[in-house]
Parts: sequence; C-alpha cells; structure tokens
Amino acid sequence: MFVGNPQDLATLAELITAEYDSAFRLAFALLHDVNAAEDAVQEAAFKAWRKIGQLREGSPFRPWFLGIVANECRSATARRWWSVVRVPEVRRPEVEEQPDAAVSLELRAALKRLSRDERVILILRFYVDLSYEEIGLHLGVSAKAARTRTERALKRLRPMLRMQEVIA
Repeated sequence: MFVGNPQDLATLAELITAEYDSAFRLAFALLHDVNAAEDAVQEAAFKAWRKIGQLREGSPFRPWFLGIVANECRSATARRWWSVVRVPEVRRPEVEEQPDAAVSLELRAALKRLSRDERVILILRFYVDLSYEEIGLHLGVSAKAARTRTERALKRLRPMLRMQEVIA
C-alpha cells in the first residue's frame, strides 16, 4: 500500500486528475455506458492509489494508470454479464435523423467484431489519443510493434465498415 506524506498524496491526486479525461474516454469506449465508465475510473483511481508502489521509478504514469482502467473495465464487463436485457425490437436511428449516431453505432458494431486486443489498441490510439510510444508502454511492446498492431487492426476493421455501407 502507498504510504507517503500528504505532499505525495497530493501529487498522486494531481496525476490522476490530469489523466481523468483520457481514462474516462477509454472506459466509455470499452463499456458503452457513462455511469459504468465513471465507476470504472473511480475504482481504477483507488487501485492506483493502493498500488502506486508498483509503478517503477522513472516510468510514465499515464500508460500505467490507463492499464489499470482497462483491467477494471474488463472486470466490470465480467461482473455484469448477467444484467443484459433482451428487448424485442430496437429502433435504429435513421441516418437522416442523427448521422453521427448512426455512424457511431456502425463503428461500435464493427469494433465489437474485432478481437479484444485489436479493439483495445484502436481505442487507445483513436479514442484516448495515445502515442505509439505510450501504447507500447501500456502493452509492453516497442512503439514500432504498437504501430504495426494498430495498422493490422485497422486493416481488419475497414472491410467491416464497408460491409455496413453495403448492408445499409
């Protein structure tokens, strides 16, 4: 457990506050629910506080903290599998009504068909806007490997989006 002086705790609070927006975007992209995303980030912040001693000296805080957020989202998804409710009919918004919402739904549907690893790397790159270096630190790979994995995931995603255009 992190036991430090109040100045250390204030510094940790500042670090978490600075990364809150990125952490929330990541959580929301993984959970698709505002309340669940807020809960996941809050729980991740508590876990970061408890595990701050595990952060290697000189290592950047952001990838480490976002890794905790991603793990918390994975745990939250596993905990709530039973809460899925099936409804007989869901009305999809017409493209003319809400063009951004329709595109968002199609993109989310395509992302769900990717593997978890492919989905996470695309979310880290394009939703959270991490650099390839930060993604590499998060995944434990080089920046070049992070870039290659991102390009492969995009290559798999593109045909899925084209299929959506043909179906619509």
